[in-house]
Amino acid sequence: MAEVIIALDLPDRAAGLDMVDRLGGEAGFYKVGLELFTSAGPGVVSDLKDRGKRVFLDLKLHDIPNTVGGAVRSAAALGVDLLTVHAMGGRAMIEAAVEAAREAGDAKGASSPRILAVTVLTSLDAKALGAVSGREIYDTRAEVLRLAGLAVTAGAHGLVASAREAQALRSSLGDRVLLVTPGIRLKGGDTHDQTRVTDPGGAVRAGSDYLVVGRTITAAPDPAAALGQVRQAMEAE
Repeated sequence: MAEVIIALDLPDRAAGLDMVDRLGGEAGFYKVGLELFTSAGPGVVSDLKDRGKRVFLDLKLHDIPNTVGGAVRSAAALGVDLLTVHAMGGRAMIEAAVEAAREAGDAKGASSPRILAVTVLTSLDAKALGAVSGREIYDTRAEVLRLAGLAVTAGAHGLVASAREAQALRSSLGDRVLLVTPGIRLKGGDTHDQTRVTDPGGAVRAGSDYLVVGRTITAAPDPAAALGQVRQAMEAE
């Protein structure tokens, strides 16, 4: 059964932890992204771990292999469960991330973070991706599949991709990789700044293992009730 990860895309530590405490035992897995990590620092990850929560650290690392390897070791020391790198960083960079995670796990005698490769951001459509790439792109899905293949060959444990590509990835790669899907909205909800979004049921049908849900829950008057709605929509499938 797919699982929900709550995206703490909130401005500071107080706001993030207030949301965690409001949800209490209803949620056990949280995403810490660039906004919160930049504001609150690594301590917010420790705060979540102290509360018994699992952590998806979504920093989308993209640098030379040695630097990314060092960052992965630092993240592993914090006890994160999932960590993202950019597939566009290339094979050597992804290999360095995977090896650093493995070494960190061996040193601690514990499980290491699983490395997820981000293929194409859900805010990009084919036209925007083409402008970034400097070439005409007609099919975003083909580009996702290309980058996914590169990442998995380099040892990535999973992929971050929209539900629109998740089904093709699952068909191509089988059950050997984790699929983490952002851009989840309840039917009729605001898409905000993302273009490739889907509803919870669509993500489950596509084969996603984890659904990352942010403002649909965190901006709701009753976050726990909103989380319940998301789970109901998933279970309906």
